[in-house]
Amino acid sequence: MSKTRTTLTIDEEVLKAVKVRAARLGKGDGEVIEDALRRDLGLDLLDRIWARNALTDAEAMDLALEAQRAARTSDR
Repeated sequence: MSKTRTTLTIDEEVLKAVKVRAARLGKGDGEVIEDALRRDLGLDLLDRIWARNALTDAEAMDLALEAQRAARTSDR
């Protein structure tokens, strides 16, 4: 996964909490912030769901098309 550098302006207390958590976990500040954002945005959940997915790309496409056909049929 590619990374992009950015600058944030955050509350001093929040930054202090980030630094404490990073020190306790042995992680960098950026990693703690990214983990928190992923949790808040629900990205960690999507990653876990996709990791459990055993479908091939073709099977996933077939399933998506089947669901789309079913939705169109029920709309009529």
